[in-house]
Amino acid sequence: MPYHSTKSQMDKIPKKPKTKTLTKKQEEQLKEAEKKHSKKHMNLMKKLMKSGMTFLQAHKQALKEVGN
Repeated sequence: MPYHSTKSQMDKIPKKPKTKTLTKKQEEQLKEAEKKHSKKHMNLMKKLMKSGMTFLQAHKQALKEVGN
């Protein structure tokens, strides 16, 4: 078996489904973070989290793209 994946093998890997709603814990985390961050930052975080990122992953990405 080759060390690299072929396109047909990649198609078989299940993708993480996009969530349409946030969990209760995520909502609480966002509410706490709203005290320290801009509206633009928070909106991007919500969007990223709904697409499957964790709170910390979304926060790091939002800091890179938008700032505080």
